[in-house]
Parts: sequence; structure tokens; C-alpha cells
Amino acid sequence: MAVKWTGGHYSSVLCLDANKEGLVASGGEEGDIIIWSPEGNQVGQIEFQGFNDVTCVRFSPTCPNKLYVSHGEIISILDVRSFTGSTEDFHVNEEEINCLSLNETENLLASADDSGTIKILDLVNKRVSRSLRKHSNICSSVAFRPHRPQSLFSCGLDMQVMLWNLQKARPLWMVNLQEQEEEQEEGTVKIGEPEQASSQLSNPALAHSLSVASCGRIFSCGAEDGKIRIFRVLGVTCEQELGFKGHTLGVSQVHFLPDSYLMLSGGNDGKVKLWDVSSKVERKQRNPVKFTYRKKPKTPTYPKPKEKENILETNEPPTCTDFLPKLTLEHGEKVNWLSYSKMKGSGKILVADQSNSISVYPLSGF
Repeated sequence: MAVKWTGGHYSSVLCLDANKEGLVASGGEEGDIIIWSPEGNQVGQIEFQGFNDVTCVRFSPTCPNKLYVSHGEIISILDVRSFTGSTEDFHVNEEEINCLSLNETENLLASADDSGTIKILDLVNKRVSRSLRKHSNICSSVAFRPHRPQSLFSCGLDMQVMLWNLQKARPLWMVNLQEQEEEQEEGTVKIGEPEQASSQLSNPALAHSLSVASCGRIFSCGAEDGKIRIFRVLGVTCEQELGFKGHTLGVSQVHFLPDSYLMLSGGNDGKVKLWDVSSKVERKQRNPVKFTYRKKPKTPTYPKPKEKENILETNEPPTCTDFLPKLTLEHGEKVNWLSYSKMKGSGKILVADQSNSISVYPLSGF
């Protein structure tokens, strides 16, 4: 049963984050930020001028009292002890920011916006050090890799997932989730069955959310087609380790828990789920497919169908139809944001949705 934190926001809560001390920050529509104690009491509040939606909040990995906030095209830095206003503001993005990510050393901040651009802000010299432009549509999520302060992932509504190294202006690796899905369906087609193009059109693989495991080598992506895809980094390329249907509607959030391969997901179907992907990623797949940045061949070729099975086969990314969650929460509202925190020694799942409250679920036994 969820505990509701109420009385702070006037409208929908859009984003959440928690620091190591159990403080929680939430951002809402119309520019308001609330800081909550581990008990769910309000300890601070601020409203930004302009009433732009607060789309992302990130606590500093090195200073628990420092909070980074995106609202409109602005990035603001707040001190949650005083909370009288921002200590610094940066206007480096041209369109609304959707996601922020800090590297572990906190010298770089990535901000992804509606134009598809990712701005890399040098926090030491207070200037933009890189502008990454490869997404052709909204860049919805960006995430630095643990243990790799110059490496990050991004995904967007162009259905692309990318791996970047900040020493280069082009992505090291990229994959189009929709093309990957079509290649899978083309590669294993039962003779006489109609193609499922209608489902692809109604549920395209628009990429909404990314999360990187603490090891820095495994990351997940949640998409509009309801699927969650797990990838492994191999040097300058990546391979898909696992793909499964996590939700009946779009996956709005994925979130790895610290120091584990336990992963939370939230969907437009109003469900929050906990997955354990350790058994899938800790053992190597026999024949993984590497997706590298390359041109798609004009005319695909397929092996001859087997006579007995009457099926066309190809070497495809591993998929799983019977992969089950460890926990399913019937939240009942479309999930805007997920976070996790240890509060007084107990794990808590924090959920923001279309309402003006925060739902807190206990997580024990994992």
C-alpha cells in the first residue's frame, strides 16, 4: 500500500530525485520545486519565475545539498539548506530541456532538449564544452556512465539509442529500435502469416528513458512499444543482451537500483514493476548480435526455409517472452517519473504521476 505525500504541488509532479541522506526533490508543472524529508514532510519550496514546467531534478553526487534543476531552457543550481533562490543559472539550450545528467566527478553536466541537441556544460569553467547533434527528434533522456566520466548514452523520439565519447562529436555507436524490431520480425516469419505492420505503426519504438547500472557496462531503455531492452557495452560498440515486453502501453521510465541488476520500470498502463536481470546479463549469450553504426543494406537476404518448421530464421537479438517481474504494483496512474531511496534503512520506491502527490511504496526483501 502506497503512502501519499501531499500538500505541496498544485498540479502534476513531473520529476523526482533523492540524495544519499534521504531528502527528496520533486518538480512540477508551472515551475514549483518541493524538498521533502524522509518522513514526507515539506522542508523547502520555491517557484521559478515564468511558470515553466520543472522537467528534471538531479542531486549532486558529491554535495548532497546541491540540486540541479531544468525548467524551460534554463538550468538552475539550488542550495537546499537555504532555498531562497538559485545560486547559479545557465541558459545554454535553445529549446525545452527534458533530462539532465551529471558525471561522477561533477565537472560535466549533460542537458537534452526538444531540438534533439545535447549540451555538455563544463561546470568548472562555466561554459559549453560540446554540443552533440545527431538526434533528428526530441532527445528524451541522457545518462553518463559510472566509472566513465567522458562517456554517456542518449535516446530520443527518433527511436535512436546512442553511445557517445565526449572526445568525439559523432556517436561511437547507434541503433534504431524500430529498424531493429523490423529486422527481427522479417528474420523469423512464419509462412502464410500476415505482417504486423499495423502494430508497429500504432506502437512505434519511441525511446523515452535510459538507465545505467552501477557497473557502467549494462544499460536499459524503455520505449513506446512497451518493450524494455537491455544492452551491454563492448568497447566502442554495444550489443543487446535482452528484450522483453514489460508493459502493455509505453514504458515511460526505467531505473536501475544502486549496486545491483534490479531495475524498476513504470508505464503508461499505470503499473510499476521490479525486474531482476542479473541472470540474463551475468552470463554471456552464445550468439549476440552487435549493432554498429552502418548503412542498412538495400536488399536483405535470408536463408532458405527449413522444411519441417516452415520458418525463416536469422541471428537476432535475444528476446524473452516468459521473463517475469519480481514485483508488480498496480499504481493506477500513468507514471511520469520513478526514483528509489533508502530511508532509515528501508528501501522506498518513489512514483510521480498525473496527480499532484508523490506515492511511496516500501521495497523489502530485495
